[in-house]
Amino acid sequence: MPDNAVAAAYDAVAELYTDVTRDQVATDRYGRALFTAFAEQVRGPVLDAGCGPGRITAHLRDLGLDISGLDLSERLIETARSEYPGIRFDVGDLTALPHADGTLGGIVSWYSFIHIEPTRLPAVFAEFARALAPGGKLLLGCFAEEPGAQPTPFDHRVIRAYRWAPDRLAALLSAAGLTATAWLVREPYPKERFRGVILLAERAEPDVSARAARVSEPST
Repeated sequence: MPDNAVAAAYDAVAELYTDVTRDQVATDRYGRALFTAFAEQVRGPVLDAGCGPGRITAHLRDLGLDISGLDLSERLIETARSEYPGIRFDVGDLTALPHADGTLGGIVSWYSFIHIEPTRLPAVFAEFARALAPGGKLLLGCFAEEPGAQPTPFDHRVIRAYRWAPDRLAALLSAAGLTATAWLVREPYPKERFRGVILLAERAEPDVSARAARVSEPST
């Protein structure tokens, strides 16, 4: 799905979308638990990649994170800036994060990458890995497919989206240099059609012991 089509779709329903997601954090008990676990592990600045109207960005800020938000939809970013003036929000896409290599301590992509065509998702995860510092954490949320299943398109209320099997996400992350450390599959909440997946991953730390061993080897 082209980024401009996704942006236009969310711009068209920005006011309604903001209203229906007003209780997004309060009604997601599993999400809140993983937000807390994520916040406890992160060191350094965090990006909410696909922040929408900023609900989760603000919740993570309240958990003590130095966080900013990014979204394709100009109207949703306008709403986020209005409701949370103390947080930085920018218009942008997940394939070109406005951050230098290795400068982020964490990235959250909460039901935002679901509109990306499966063939494009490896590039997005590679971009996440580029921007994350060694040891940086990634938190993903999406709708679930059965283990091993191919990503499945469905008629999302805004624009077409995809459900993902957690093991397939983990494999794509691994190819990008990110390691899945935990995932949770939950049953649908009221008014939801599908189960949800929450996945935590991290960028590998440098292998200090291996590097030290190489340095200590005698020269020939």
